Amino acid sequence: SCLVRQAEMSVKEWEDQRTGEGFMKWNTCFDCGQSFHGPVLLALSWAAWKMYLGLPENNGTRWGCMSLLGDALRSNGRCAEALPVMEAHLALTRRGWSHEQEYVLASQTNVSTCLSAVGRHNEALAILREVYAGWVAKRGVSYHETIKCGSNLAASLARAGFWDEGSTLLRDQLLPAARRSLGLDHEATLTLGQHLAAIILTNRQHTRDDLLEAETIMQDVVQRRRRVFGPTH
Repeated sequence: SCLVRQAEMSVKEWEDQRTGEGFMKWNTCFDCGQSFHGPVLLALSWAAWKMYLGLPENNGTRWGCMSLLGDALRSNGRCAEALPVMEAHLALTRRGWSHEQEYVLASQTNVSTCLSAVGRHNEALAILREVYAGWVAKRGVSYHETIKCGSNLAASLARAGFWDEGSTLLRDQLLPAARRSLGLDHEATLTLGQHLAAIILTNRQHTRDDLLEAETIMQDVVQRRRRVFGPTH
């Protein structure tokens, strides 16, 4: 198709002249600025993988195609098919890009997401713990990716019934860091508040005071969302 041809030429232009959009043409429409999604993204990702599969495994374009294919399968609800692709991409990243720790952490996160989607929650949680520790060591707890990963970890802890650990993570690390670096009204900060309220409510040992705290947290979150994002958000 014309989209495949445009993307192929864009990659070639980047490789030859270091100009243009390069590989991003495979996942983004530069006419409207929107990312491709759904069947279009899936078709493009398969076309890209077939086109660059024969390159050496340490080639960056081939590496990017594998990630694109895994993400396209996952976003189209085909997580069981995406999982082996994501696992292969993680193994490849560790072999060829181990010096780029953030690449490894991002690839681990993709594997964890797929594991959770296919019901392998304990394995997903183990990886998320490792990824969160990696982001904290690399960038600190106030970094936006650390907070994002910590939010996912807190949700996974709650799902697995580790309410005390999830509550401690939110109270002692994530919420103070998010409030300090992102602000009280930021979407990520508000989501963390929702996670804390949910953990309090689902903890089977909650007290009446705990329930009142959860109610207070959610009232604050709802009020802030309405004020910042509007009443229909």
